[in-house]
Amino acid sequence: MGSGPFNTGRSDGALNPPRLEALLSGQLKDPFDVLGAHPIALDSGPGVVVRAFLPGARRVAALDLNPGEEIEMSLIHKAGLFEAVLEGERLIAPYRLKVDFGSGLISRFYDSYSFSPVLSEYDLYLFNQGNHYDIYKKLGAHPTRHQGVSGVLFAVWAPSAARVSVVGDFNQWGRRHAMRCCGASGVWEIFVPYLGPGLLYKFEIRTADGTILIKADPFAFRFEKRPKTACIVCDLDRFQWTDQKWMDSRSARNPLTEPLAVYEVHLGSWRRHRAPEDPDGPWMTYREAAEELVSYVKDMGFNYIEFLPLAEHPLDASWGYQVTGYYAATSRYGSPDDLRYLIDRCHAQGIGVILDWVPAHFPKDSYALEYYDGTHLYEHADPRQRIQKDWDTLIFNYGRNEVRNFLTANALFWLDAFHIDGLRVDAVAAMLYLDYSRKEGEWIPNRYGGRENLEAIEFIKILNTQVFSRFPGVVTIAEESTAWPGVTRPVHLGGLGFLFKWNMGWMHDMLSFMSRDPIYRRFHMDKLTFALLYAFHENFVLPLSHDEVVHGKASLLSKMPGDDWQKFANLRLLFGYMYGEPGKKTLFMGAEIGQWSEWNHDEALHWELLQYDLHRGLKRLVRDLNRLYVSEPALYEQDYDISGFEWIDFRDTDASVVSFIRRGRSPDEMLVFVFNFTPVPRYHYRIGVPREGFYRELMNSDASCYGGSNVGLGGGITAEPRPWNNQPNSVSLTLPPLGMLILKPQGVRGEA
Repeated sequence: MGSGPFNTGRSDGALNPPRLEALLSGQLKDPFDVLGAHPIALDSGPGVVVRAFLPGARRVAALDLNPGEEIEMSLIHKAGLFEAVLEGERLIAPYRLKVDFGSGLISRFYDSYSFSPVLSEYDLYLFNQGNHYDIYKKLGAHPTRHQGVSGVLFAVWAPSAARVSVVGDFNQWGRRHAMRCCGASGVWEIFVPYLGPGLLYKFEIRTADGTILIKADPFAFRFEKRPKTACIVCDLDRFQWTDQKWMDSRSARNPLTEPLAVYEVHLGSWRRHRAPEDPDGPWMTYREAAEELVSYVKDMGFNYIEFLPLAEHPLDASWGYQVTGYYAATSRYGSPDDLRYLIDRCHAQGIGVILDWVPAHFPKDSYALEYYDGTHLYEHADPRQRIQKDWDTLIFNYGRNEVRNFLTANALFWLDAFHIDGLRVDAVAAMLYLDYSRKEGEWIPNRYGGRENLEAIEFIKILNTQVFSRFPGVVTIAEESTAWPGVTRPVHLGGLGFLFKWNMGWMHDMLSFMSRDPIYRRFHMDKLTFALLYAFHENFVLPLSHDEVVHGKASLLSKMPGDDWQKFANLRLLFGYMYGEPGKKTLFMGAEIGQWSEWNHDEALHWELLQYDLHRGLKRLVRDLNRLYVSEPALYEQDYDISGFEWIDFRDTDASVVSFIRRGRSPDEMLVFVFNFTPVPRYHYRIGVPREGFYRELMNSDASCYGGSNVGLGGGITAEPRPWNNQPNSVSLTLPPLGMLILKPQGVRGEA
């Protein structure tokens, strides 16, 4: 070696001083052009040059190039660049390096730069077009076998980066594994042999202006537990599912005509087991929930659990709605396989799993998606399109093919890799409108001058089309708070293509009505009945959700007027009305036990309340409502057909009493509901009914077993051939105070 920093002792145009300087300074865009094995022209004829960049190495030898021979490599730059020159043409297969790092440490490993690319041009083409819906199987970190060698493929999209390296505990977080730039695709990759699951890693990105960013993998399957932020190499192919029967039956279902009783859960606060001083957090684990939560939900009669977001997020107080790891189950509660075990146990008990999913925005955490490659890659560049003001988060650029692909594939990932049965899509309204939470002049109209986000609309349509074409029987639910038409209309008919939509208007109207003193309810009966004017315009879910029991809004029980007895009676009445109205059902945890305080994500539900009769009675009512709901076709078969609902009387505002009929597809499936929204018992109250005969009292919310005063029918009543309320027959009822009655004609299928 000469006195200068660069001396090969031969003429080789592949490595000139500028390229050497770019390599050593970390500015060479594709180090594979210099490192590894390359054909060269020697004075004696064709040859091969082999180079390795190994900072800190004292001696390096190449193995496997000549059978049984170690080929000593020369140090050609003190920064750690080694080189060997071989004469003659040869086919270079992956080879190993023998490296002496000093202190007696000798390492033998395959050189990452001796491997050919893993990703195909077709993969890259589909991703750039926005149509690679299995891209999560390609980008990220994947244990794999390549050219006969086991290792990990790392791949990341960073089109504006000047250089990308994978760094981790396997290379002392140093720049030893600069990645290959895959042409104009913007994707970088490297195969690192001998690595496997459990290793920590991130991507070191050098931006166009020379800034160094240390970024998490957008496609990482696992993260360290917060507040740490490193990604963890994870193999998702090892878990053994036992739910094939469930999955087969799911594909044959039509959720529109089946019962959907959803228990909405924040896993971090449903129950807590560990000591609060535990630095790892006091949360219940996925596997603990697989035993306790699943058995509780089964006993309560719910047939779906909806989890607030379980994708990785750094801030507990975001409840999971500010996601930094879209493809990673949060490590708060365990590993990805632990979550799969929980889902598998749900399916074994006949319980579906819905996941809250957040494609509307993402947080500004510097290690995550924001300004990923030194440009506004995932988010819009213009602040009038970039900032979500309500949450001070960033808005995805839905017009960019790769971003749209990232999100669509993410939805499919949860359905595929985790057997999720549905997605409740958060903040859809924020996606649909360019002026959402913006004043005049703070937003950019679309190309037609309108306020609709055309790119987001197209993304939503693609999302739902792909979900239902690939996973029949699953559900997608829009949290959409406006009157946007056709949210649940199929895409081919001009709709957004969701299967269901949360009826936010119903929730707000009902809570407004029920929170009023009963003496004033007669002036506001329109809030009780208005939702039936549009109930069949969309496929609605009736929610009483987490959003209504936080931020000073009070718990459901505390919203109710009156003394304690009346509060419980009102809440039982509200639940009864929700289960009686057309639409699927969602209830947030804690409401069923009558929690007095608002939901607090930092503490468990107040299960100690169940030592009191009124709380136990409320819980029993919810359980019995669920069991009745899933057993009576009249309550779910025709939720979205006007023939499944008929008013008996909604005009008796002075008494604040309403009554209606629910019908199944069979004429024999019929239930009568009567609601008294005042604390006054009403005797000899007559309503019309369609049939003669005996009407059995299926449920009375005022029954003593629910904590009521036991005013009611004592088992049932016989109809008289006396026309009333435009019905040919009628019954004279004793209506319980703040109570609900459910009646069923005797002899109908399902009778005891």
